[in-house]
Amino acid sequence: MNHAISNLQKRDLNHIWHPCSQMKDYENFPPIVIKSGKGIYLYDENGKEYIDAVSSWWVNLFGHANKQISTCLANQAFQLEHVIFANFTHEPAILLAEKLAKITPDGLTKVFFADNGSSAVEIALKMSFQYHQQKNKPNKRRFLAFTDAYHGETLGALSVGGVDLYSSIYQPLLLDTLRAQGPDCFRCPFNQNPTNCDTPCISSVEKILKKHHSEIAAVIIEPLIQAAAGMKMYPPSYLKQLRKLCTKYDVHFIADEVAVGFGRTGTMFACEQAEIMPDFMCLSKGITGGYMPLSVVLTTNEVYDAFYDDYESNKAFLHSHSYTGNPLACRIALEVLKIFKEGQYIEKIKQKSTYMKELASNIYNNHPNIGEYRQTGMVGAIELVKDKETKEPFSSEERIGYKIYQIALEKGLLLRPLGNVLYFMPPYVIETDEIEKMILTASESINEFFASYNDKGGKLI
Repeated sequence: MNHAISNLQKRDLNHIWHPCSQMKDYENFPPIVIKSGKGIYLYDENGKEYIDAVSSWWVNLFGHANKQISTCLANQAFQLEHVIFANFTHEPAILLAEKLAKITPDGLTKVFFADNGSSAVEIALKMSFQYHQQKNKPNKRRFLAFTDAYHGETLGALSVGGVDLYSSIYQPLLLDTLRAQGPDCFRCPFNQNPTNCDTPCISSVEKILKKHHSEIAAVIIEPLIQAAAGMKMYPPSYLKQLRKLCTKYDVHFIADEVAVGFGRTGTMFACEQAEIMPDFMCLSKGITGGYMPLSVVLTTNEVYDAFYDDYESNKAFLHSHSYTGNPLACRIALEVLKIFKEGQYIEKIKQKSTYMKELASNIYNNHPNIGEYRQTGMVGAIELVKDKETKEPFSSEERIGYKIYQIALEKGLLLRPLGNVLYFMPPYVIETDEIEKMILTASESINEFFASYNDKGGKLI
């Protein structure tokens, strides 16, 4: 698997510090230099083709170098690239805010722009806190979040995250967050069937809210899928129960749909499947189809009105980004919504996800080291286990997922692992024959790894 390092790879390693990476790994496995992309494919500097099965960190919806979106971007760039968004505005932002308010759950009427998912989460947390302060509830200054949650990597977002890999080193800097046990359907402590579950695990949340509601500003959750935790999936009924509890105890409900919004779960937004309206909805990633950074926080008139007053009251929400409401990003987001509507993509997602689930389940569910294949919408996950019967996981030190990821890359498939979980989250333009190729190549990579692993008595390749 070792190849001669190219000039561009050497120059990269001289200066670039890559995200979510131990850079020492790059000494033996240097970054792949991508020169171009088209549809679901990426092409490296040597012309090798890769299926982008993870939508380049979950952002790409309609394929790389999409002609319609690229043309839209070029046209907007010749008209207006950016303008200060304080006391100024522009048509792309106005149109986008109107459309988002129309397609998100009823009641989410106000739109605050930012530029990435972590920032959207920070905004929602700050808005919730300030709202309660300005409503004469000074004790509401804490947040309730979930084990294994991921909400971003800025300090506020890390504070409500529950993946120690990202946050443990920063604990002295983080907010004092209350933590409820997150839903875990694969290793359910109540032995419930997720297809017919009355969500007894919500009791963990209810106990904390009952005891601490007077000091909790908001609960934050990733609807239907805890993504970075390993694509942990749970039923919509859990969200229904959580919404009722938040209302009962006067606590805001923050839906972090950064990863799961814009069709990923089979509906435009995951909250639709539970028929609920959160108090805050955070959106990013797919909002621009993978073209430019953009995020938004949608909230209610009730929240907005708590900040609306004379200047001297000091109630304004003083949060900003230099690129807030960027016209290029807003214009692209409008084109993405247009493609969704004109291409009837929600219906296409449902059809493709049905095919993908049937094929993947047939191939993976009998493998001795695959504990489960699970899928919600166009998000599929392969949970690798040491023992199928007990669901014992491989130790993180073995880096099983990373080893299979390397094999898959050799075969032209990009599968970035989440610990012991491999997942599919392809662009929606993927065709059925490409879905088959993606699933079969992943299977070949898994089988190749475990053949060698087992031959060596359970030792690393």
